Amino acid sequence: MMTASQTEALNQIHTLQERLTDTWLSYWFRYSHMGTWQYWTYVAMLIVPLLVLLLLLDRKKAFHFGFFGTNIHIWFSYLDNMGAAQSLWAYPYHIIPSQPGSFSLDASLVPVVFMLMYQWTVNQQKNYYIYSIGVCVFFAFVLKPVFVVVGLFQLLNGTNYFHLFVVYVIVALVSKWITTAFLYFQKGQATLHRARFNIPRIQYKKQRAD
Repeated sequence: MMTASQTEALNQIHTLQERLTDTWLSYWFRYSHMGTWQYWTYVAMLIVPLLVLLLLLDRKKAFHFGFFGTNIHIWFSYLDNMGAAQSLWAYPYHIIPSQPGSFSLDASLVPVVFMLMYQWTVNQQKNYYIYSIGVCVFFAFVLKPVFVVVGLFQLLNGTNYFHLFVVYVIVALVSKWITTAFLYFQKGQATLHRARFNIPRIQYKKQRAD
């Protein structure tokens, strides 16, 4: 049961959140609407990577790579929105007015780039960690500085590009480890299934292929 003071404090937070949402809407209609080139730049960053993914995705391993990409999306969206909410960085232009982070980066560009890199390392048997560091360097030290120059991104309150690099590395590592763990669980379940029904390994693979 909440106390009266807690209820009052919570109501004040709700009021401030409503005002903030209204302020963002007003800002969006004045500066970030569909008549700006920045809006359509973000639209392109949302649509083009998804079209590229549609063309290049290895469909035989679509669930594998899709699961990894979903992890990238979830973790990067969480950290990106948290950083924006804490005023560590800011996106002056938005597709969705009330979202503090960048929907185009969170939902499309970053996950797709990481997915295609991960797909390539798996299919070509390359070291994921080396190439993921390269992708993190690109996003933190190449793409984001370009965004700053053209006014699509701002660093606030002492945040620098190395901090962004650390965020990307965390996302890349956590997503890889979670995906590896689930692949391990899947492999263990397949082994258990073969043992339970006494299915030879070659026959089991054939059944799975069918």
